Amino acid sequence: MLNCVTTPQSLDERFRDAVSALRPPESGRAPGDPVRDGAGLTGTLARELFDAQLTSRHLDLAARWLRSFNEGFHTGGSSGHEGNAAVAAALRGDDPALLHHRSAAFYCVRATAHPGAAGDDPARRLDEAARDVLRGVVASVRDPITGGRDKIFGNPALHLIPALSSSGGHLPRAVGLAHALGRSAPGPSASRPSSSRPSAAGPSAPVLSAPGPSAPVLSASGPSASGSSASGGSPWPEDAVVAASFGDGGAGGAGATAALHAAGRLALAGQPVPLLLICEDNTPGRPGADGWTGAALRGRPGVRYTYADGCDLAAAYDAAVEAVAFVRAERRPAVLHLSTVLLLGSPGDPEPGDGLDRDPLISAARLLVEAGLYGPDEVITRYDEIGWQVRKAAEEVLGEPKLTSAGEVVASLAARRPLRVAHAVTETAGRALGAGAPGRLRAFDGRLPEDAGPMTLAQTITATLTDALAAQPGLLVFGPATTRGGRHGVTTGLAGHDPERVFDSPPDPATILGLAVGAGLAGLIPVPELDCLAALHGAAEQLRAEAAGMAYLSAGAYRNPLVLRVPGLAQPYGIGGHLANDNTVAALRDVPGLVVAVPARAADAAPMLRSCLAAAEADGTVSVFLEPVAVYQTRDLYQQGDSEWLAPYSAPGAWADEHIPIGRARTYALGTAQDVTIVTYGNGVRMSLRVAARLAADGYGARVVDLRWLNPLPVADLVREANVTGRVLIVDETRRSGGVGEGVLAALVDGSFVGSVRRVAAADVPVPLGPAAQHVLVGEDAITQGAHALLAR
Repeated sequence: MLNCVTTPQSLDERFRDAVSALRPPESGRAPGDPVRDGAGLTGTLARELFDAQLTSRHLDLAARWLRSFNEGFHTGGSSGHEGNAAVAAALRGDDPALLHHRSAAFYCVRATAHPGAAGDDPARRLDEAARDVLRGVVASVRDPITGGRDKIFGNPALHLIPALSSSGGHLPRAVGLAHALGRSAPGPSASRPSSSRPSAAGPSAPVLSAPGPSAPVLSASGPSASGSSASGGSPWPEDAVVAASFGDGGAGGAGATAALHAAGRLALAGQPVPLLLICEDNTPGRPGADGWTGAALRGRPGVRYTYADGCDLAAAYDAAVEAVAFVRAERRPAVLHLSTVLLLGSPGDPEPGDGLDRDPLISAARLLVEAGLYGPDEVITRYDEIGWQVRKAAEEVLGEPKLTSAGEVVASLAARRPLRVAHAVTETAGRALGAGAPGRLRAFDGRLPEDAGPMTLAQTITATLTDALAAQPGLLVFGPATTRGGRHGVTTGLAGHDPERVFDSPPDPATILGLAVGAGLAGLIPVPELDCLAALHGAAEQLRAEAAGMAYLSAGAYRNPLVLRVPGLAQPYGIGGHLANDNTVAALRDVPGLVVAVPARAADAAPMLRSCLAAAEADGTVSVFLEPVAVYQTRDLYQQGDSEWLAPYSAPGAWADEHIPIGRARTYALGTAQDVTIVTYGNGVRMSLRVAARLAADGYGARVVDLRWLNPLPVADLVREANVTGRVLIVDETRRSGGVGEGVLAALVDGSFVGSVRRVAAADVPVPLGPAAQHVLVGEDAITQGAHALLAR
């Protein structure tokens, strides 16, 4: 049965046969009346939505047709999910929405309501919507969201934000965006209704707690920026609802679980979260509220649950209108569970079972015919007319240009404008010296850090964050225990200066990153903190896809500036075991466009952090600021009491001169500095400098190169310093396999280095607890042995 109903021909024939068997009533309803008794959907709107549903179905058929001669590159269709047209109709055109991959009908409804290039003619708008979807299928550069890089639903003009992750992975971002928009939203009495229908919470709405006085909220004083600019006006009104759809396959995934948990937790804390999550459940059979997916979604604390048959256009519309009205009025999250069916699946998809009789198009046609709004022949005629229009559009988009070079492909990956970043640092310093000077003095309680004497790495980061909060009203600092100083005390005292922008988040890493990318999308500059490097691995998708992939897969239309602080790398005495001492960064270095900064000492920490913040503001850059825990409080370098690992904090007048561009290394010359080049970073810098000092005492000159940036690597600096001595020792505190040293070796080879190279790296094993850690981590003895082996050549 599966094979005969999932082919385009079978689906087409099934529709025609079912519609031909329908019988119109003796007397019909007026177009302005409800399409059936008790329904809120009018006949006029039902016909408009039906056109969008028909277009969606023919887009699936056209994609299969294009694929048949290798001109279509994506066949994941929306057949059986056309009921999401009702959700689009219940929302406003300025409600931001993140759509999953079966959302063609939603896209068509949103597009027909938008007065764009197609003018006031709904038919022309629908035709242009079909072209937009097909442009993604054929990888046309005119695709409105990715510019030919992928096939996803998105369009800045329609307030459709691309969902970049696997099933449900975009939901934490949706929570973050709703949280950010809700920070200055009006109360329930001030919000605009989404329709003329009453905003009834319904008997299933849970009772949510009232706002508590201690609930942290995002600042209302920062700039409200668009998704493409950190300094422009917000494209979304204060009473906007954030909508995000996902399939039942993602309902139990990490993204959905984190999003539902975070949304409910924030709502129960009294924080506005105007979020509507739409689960389109195509579980084989007839999925219902009592099934597994319903059980997974229902009863979530703080999240209202509604179920409706997504194959029944009128029922889906009524449920969507009520859910949207609730979220818009109450500013609280809700989940709308729609049962759907997978009709045009791929090989390996499950058997639809008795859901085959639940085709949303047949159901909508029956609704219109029984209301006397269309006759069976008129339905089939309309079906054929739209099918012809979609096929014509498919033929025409075939001739549109494609991406033709690697340069065009990567053009939107990540902006790198070092002059703008440097200028942003200078501007920030100017504000701190000028109009912002009184506020800066208040932020530091009258004791400026440049007058405090030499500082440790941790103290320098704290001072830099305080300065950033004073200079940038849109900056947010948060993490699991930020108001209590964080795990290592680095954020101690920040909450007292601006508690609305320094707050504690739920501890889940996916939630933290979701809040961050959502806030960045809303135009803020989030600086979240994770407990440790190991925590990042559970949320890698949020960083890899949702954060770093946004500019690339939206052709630069959207961005989410972000500076993620992560205390990490191993401590030499193995305090805390393998989680606290995670020493692998491979998951970071292979993320396209991501900046990875590792300050080794206080002197570099402040200017490097300012560079990351300035790049976020100027270019929308996503950065990971990896802070070596082992040297947070280190004071001495060569001998006890020398305090050479400390550094004074610079006054704003020196920030421009001390600016460190992204991707530039630092070199230390010891002795003659002509015999060996030691390339390292993080904890390795201090150890290598100590070894180099002993080598200099023995008559060997060394150059110690602190990479400072692991992505992008400072290749030009690296190759230049290597060629000076012709001998390179790579000191890599990450693991030998997949570690940073492999990238350094590749850079030397690509740079035509012909000298001698040795590598000292950690063992390929998790870091053990206690003294055993010293047997697997890099130490000064290993560095000394490696250097002498090179010098002996």
